[in-house]
Amino acid sequence: MTSTEEKDILNGISGSVDPGEVLALMGPSGSGKTTLLNLLGGRLNQPTVGGSITYNDGPYSKFLKSRIGFVTQDDILFPHLTVKETLTYAALLRLPKTLTKQQKQKRAMDVIYELGLERCQDTVIGGSFVRGVSGGERKRVCIGNEIIINPSILFLDEPTSGLDSTTALKTVQLLQDMAEGGKTVVTTIHQPSSRLFHKFDKLILLGKGSLLYFGKSSEAMLYFSSIGCNPLIAMNPAEFLLDLANGNINDVSVPSELDDKVQIVNSDAGKRNGKPSPAVVHEYLVEAYETRVAVKEKKKLMVPIPLDEEVKAKVSSLKRQWGASWWQQYTILFCRGIKERRHDYFSWLRITQVLSTAIILGLLWWNSDTNSLKGLQDQAGLLFFIAVFWGFFPVFTAIFTFPQERAMLSKERAADMYRLSAYFLARTTSDLPLDLVLPVLFLLVVYFMAGLRMSAAPFFLTMLTVFLSIIAAQGLGLAIGATLMDLKRATTLASVTVMTFMLAGGYFVKRVPVFVSWIRYLSFNYHTYKLLLKVQYKHMTPVLNGMRIDSGLTEVSALVAMVFGYRLLAYISLRRMKLCAQ
Repeated sequence: MTSTEEKDILNGISGSVDPGEVLALMGPSGSGKTTLLNLLGGRLNQPTVGGSITYNDGPYSKFLKSRIGFVTQDDILFPHLTVKETLTYAALLRLPKTLTKQQKQKRAMDVIYELGLERCQDTVIGGSFVRGVSGGERKRVCIGNEIIINPSILFLDEPTSGLDSTTALKTVQLLQDMAEGGKTVVTTIHQPSSRLFHKFDKLILLGKGSLLYFGKSSEAMLYFSSIGCNPLIAMNPAEFLLDLANGNINDVSVPSELDDKVQIVNSDAGKRNGKPSPAVVHEYLVEAYETRVAVKEKKKLMVPIPLDEEVKAKVSSLKRQWGASWWQQYTILFCRGIKERRHDYFSWLRITQVLSTAIILGLLWWNSDTNSLKGLQDQAGLLFFIAVFWGFFPVFTAIFTFPQERAMLSKERAADMYRLSAYFLARTTSDLPLDLVLPVLFLLVVYFMAGLRMSAAPFFLTMLTVFLSIIAAQGLGLAIGATLMDLKRATTLASVTVMTFMLAGGYFVKRVPVFVSWIRYLSFNYHTYKLLLKVQYKHMTPVLNGMRIDSGLTEVSALVAMVFGYRLLAYISLRRMKLCAQ
């Protein structure tokens, strides 16, 4: 069910944070912490947002992307890269062009030592199916990815989630050390321990999207005491504040004003078991803050910051600052892509799959006869299977490319790490060197066992035909994956498309009805099959299995058009997604 009704997620929130301070955004789940953090970090461009967010008294601009670090709640990292490789690639892509490659690599090592990651620098990050670094180390790598650019402001979304209390304390201590170095740190935090709570300089307490408190964290208990809310037992300040934000006043003294307010309202609606309901408590806390503190804080925010006009002009610059040229971005991403995916391509599972298929084909067509028409027709079946196998296999590998990397792409593009065109070209070409190895092994086995023309020219022409088929099929997989960005729908569409292309490939049906005959010209299986027949039998017969063997120029042109056409469609689909890169 969908609804067009608009809902206020955040309402009436004011505050500020200065260099050298750590600001914590606290509140129960669903109170709007992450939404507020995304707004402050420039990650939400919603036209319905009211109010203003300023940086040095100026609005958000593209220039600020190079001055802001943003650590997401989920640890989005490549599992097969080591800690050192991850931070080095981030440094090469994000640090200014004015630095040399050696200076960027040194900066990456400095961050590794700063974060205490030197012991695990050569360990892979790991993931769901790959053993790697610990949760705390992974979180520090995520922080390192952002502080490598030496940002002025660092935003973090629940950096202590999933960490034990000691590791969480080390992480927050690290943030405090950064703030002391002149940085501005803003972090959401769900339920900190009392030791963590006292590490924060300022606090924003949210409840149902409204502001319940903004000020020094050390003065939060005094403020709530002044409005009549005191803990009846000794408890963690953060726990007490979250209870209030939830409207839970068990073990909390109720202020007389709230008691009177409840009595004025219908006692059945306003009280539960003799205590105010969460809605009444929330209303009281919002009203108390607005009447006692909000006006004074807003007046402070209206005072202009004494800044040079040059600094203000720089912050409001609309020009993006890339850390590398287009060609450098491409080469860095190309190398990163090969390192990340070499494990998939050279896994024993994939090698076994390809070689076992080649051996089975070789056994079935063992030393097949090429002197009779029936023998040639049998071999035509083998060639058609080769065309189908190297069309089917790459499509279902390429489909996963963009849906699986969507989170990483969104994160890196939001930080302006690279241009989308450089990423796209690097991602779609870094597979090509790896794609050559297995087809060569496959064809060597089939040629040797099945008795195909064992000379250099036919073998290399067959190899080129298969390679052209592979990159055309990959283009289709990339286009389907990028357009749908949903693996279930993408695999369903791909299976139907590949099946149609296979049936229209010219082997199963010779006489195709005129109104669907155009499908075969869209089928890479059809064009590959015709080229393979030409390579093997042009010197023997002009027609085989009802297929005319001609020059092959039309088939090559069609496959080349598919290689570029499908990839262009995939690129346009990625562009239309607007991956937080505006």
